[in-house]
Amino acid sequence: MTFSGAAGKNAPACDAHLIETPVGSEELLRGNFLHVLRDTVRLPDGHHATREYVIHPGAVMIVAQLDDGRVVLERQYRYPVKSVMLEFPAGKLDPGEASLACAQRELQEETGYTARQWARAGVLHPVISYSTEFIDIWFARGLSLGERQLDAGEFLDVFTATPAELMDWCGNGRVTDAKTLTGVLWLQNVMSGAWALDWQAATPP
Repeated sequence: MTFSGAAGKNAPACDAHLIETPVGSEELLRGNFLHVLRDTVRLPDGHHATREYVIHPGAVMIVAQLDDGRVVLERQYRYPVKSVMLEFPAGKLDPGEASLACAQRELQEETGYTARQWARAGVLHPVISYSTEFIDIWFARGLSLGERQLDAGEFLDVFTATPAELMDWCGNGRVTDAKTLTGVLWLQNVMSGAWALDWQAATPP
């Protein structure tokens, strides 16, 4: 077995008693989208254990608000959970693609909207127990509606809702998607003035 990479590269020195050190790696699957590994790690107490996880290219999510405050949402069937989910627009990064470029592309392709201004809110890690996936959270405003350009085999409904309606759906369990719940947390705090955003003009395609 071979291994490359480092664990805990962003951890402070005081976390040394928690860090698991990789000592080997085995590839389990290399699919069209996902890459699955099984690593052998040395635990803080010196024992060994295995960790199976998915390598993910990363993604973006867009909290896009119309001038009247309504947000742009989607309904899409998610095969792994066999349910139609209510979500903010989102999509994965293409190889070498910048995060903002991806956000602009995904918003236009999935919803038809383009935005004059963008702000990166932060990042979330939706499944830290078994995936490297991260999702950059972007806000968009100054929206204009055009034509969608859905990928082949992609089917979704686009609609709008008030922030109050969306928060009610989160509270009553209609929204269970982790990234959308995190987006609502950001939306609520941005609207209240508790969290600030640094807005910038859209970049050329």
